[in-house]
Amino acid sequence: MEREKALELLKTYVKNDNLIKHCLASEAVLRALAARLGADAELWALAGLLHDIDVELTAGDLKRHTLEAEKILKENGLPPELVEAVKMHNEAAHGGLRRAEPFHKALAAGETITGLITATALVYPDRKLASVKASSVTKRMKDKRFAASVDRSIILECEALGLKLEEFVELALGAMRAAAPELGL
Repeated sequence: MEREKALELLKTYVKNDNLIKHCLASEAVLRALAARLGADAELWALAGLLHDIDVELTAGDLKRHTLEAEKILKENGLPPELVEAVKMHNEAAHGGLRRAEPFHKALAAGETITGLITATALVYPDRKLASVKASSVTKRMKDKRFAASVDRSIILECEALGLKLEEFVELALGAMRAAAPELGL
């Protein structure tokens, strides 16, 4: 599926502008991760873009989130490995199944780090990614009260991909900076 078609599909199901921006940020991070890890950048980017396609349908219920996404993505002919990665980015809906593949871990860690980076940017006076330092994100990673809904253990799955936290933050921040105009940051 071409990116523009995927974006149209996303916008069919997701109306919240901030959620769309989160998906765009995830797309950028997943593309960069794939390039770094020698994976299919377009496939991984599409997974990042579409990973939360059912959040509004499921009202964010973690016991249901990704179950509807799996159906939507299959109906639209997306590749099985993309569907599986989207499904597994939310283990809570899948009865004890755990992320096993690098693609699964990359999507989970990549989409989660976007929340921490965005929250960090929003506390800066100019609210711009250009002002954010990777060290600031890493420091805020340790403060559990900052962006408390961001699951740090998922971000740390980057280590299973062979990336140290600092390297992962640099990569994700760089990817999001490149997408900053689309993200409004």
